[in-house]
Amino acid sequence: MALMLADALVMVHLLFVAFVVAGGFLLVRWPKLAWLHLPAAAWGAGIEFTGWICPLTPLENHLRVLGGHGAYSGGFVERYLLPVLYPENLTLPIQQVLGGVVVAVNLVAYALAYRAWRRRRGR
Repeated sequence: MALMLADALVMVHLLFVAFVVAGGFLLVRWPKLAWLHLPAAAWGAGIEFTGWICPLTPLENHLRVLGGHGAYSGGFVERYLLPVLYPENLTLPIQQVLGGVVVAVNLVAYALAYRAWRRRRGR
């Protein structure tokens, strides 16, 4: 059961990361989602800029140990996302670049949402 919970937590974590990176694009359709997205994006970028490890990672590791598997070192991004994006180990400068990508993508998303909101008000 613990391993299933750990795997479910990975999925929740992955969905959270996707929401942090691309959730701003949902604001064109659902503007009130900004109240949820802004803190999530700030948290995600903050984790990357500072090199901290998200609290979901130790929880996942704890569940894996309870399920009889070993914990992994590093954070969620290093474990699951970086092997897809980069072949090398995660470093703070790489994390900071990823944090910059989060901010840049969300600035574009919020600019598009703002334009859509203004167009709707103009009608």
